[in-house]
Amino acid sequence: MNSPRRIVCLSDETAETLYLLGEQDRIVGVSGFSTRPPEVRSKPRISAFRDANLDAIVALKPDLVLTFSDVQAEITRQLVLRGLSVLNFNQRTVSEIFDAIALLARGVEKPREGDALIATRRAGLDEISTDAQAFAQRPSVYFEEWHEPLISGIGWVEELVEIAGGKVVFPELRHCGKAQDRIVDPGEVLRRNPQVIFASWCGMKVDFEAMRARPGWSAIDAVRHGRMYEIPSSSILQPGPAALTDGIRMIHEKLALAAASENGAPAPGANPRAASLL
Repeated sequence: MNSPRRIVCLSDETAETLYLLGEQDRIVGVSGFSTRPPEVRSKPRISAFRDANLDAIVALKPDLVLTFSDVQAEITRQLVLRGLSVLNFNQRTVSEIFDAIALLARGVEKPREGDALIATRRAGLDEISTDAQAFAQRPSVYFEEWHEPLISGIGWVEELVEIAGGKVVFPELRHCGKAQDRIVDPGEVLRRNPQVIFASWCGMKVDFEAMRARPGWSAIDAVRHGRMYEIPSSSILQPGPAALTDGIRMIHEKLALAAASENGAPAPGANPRAASLL
């Protein structure tokens, strides 16, 4: 098919990638959750994440609709039945995020720009990884993606925690793509006793008081030492450029503080050179 001129993006990361490639004029509709860059808010909003206004999408006459994962599988099916061309991405790892960026760049005839974007993001991750190797110890981390029930971090999130210098407490769940396969028991979090807790509840503010009030959680190291941090979902739960920049930088900064505190040393800031690359 010819390079699409009218694109609808039903998840944030594809819209952000198109902006970074300089191809934002192709975007004719976006998800209501799209926030990056701020200019994306000027685009027509025609979907939530699990639901979409199919009539509004059809009315935009897109050449291509970009969807994400099994969560948007039914939206994808309905749009195909209405005669639209749909590309459903399903990246779950850092490597697959880069593959998705490369594929989208080729689709809008910007392969070199895509390669350059990937190279810059890889360099930023490498700098953070190198900085994290200087930690005297890697703090153990529980990442909470949802609270009722408790859901641990998806694959790319757990990878980024490790790149940033942490040691995830549920490594056996990192390859589970579906949220229902990453449900964890609050008592098991207590038993594994993370030194740092990150939380990002998609679509709502994290309630740390409620987390601290869970039975037994006052004994968790992260709770006792006040190492509980919210990472905005737009910065970490979108499998695209945001997670590779703002998301990992926030995680790395907090882990640097935790690592220094556990070692009894003054808390340093994260490597400024690494931050400058993101």
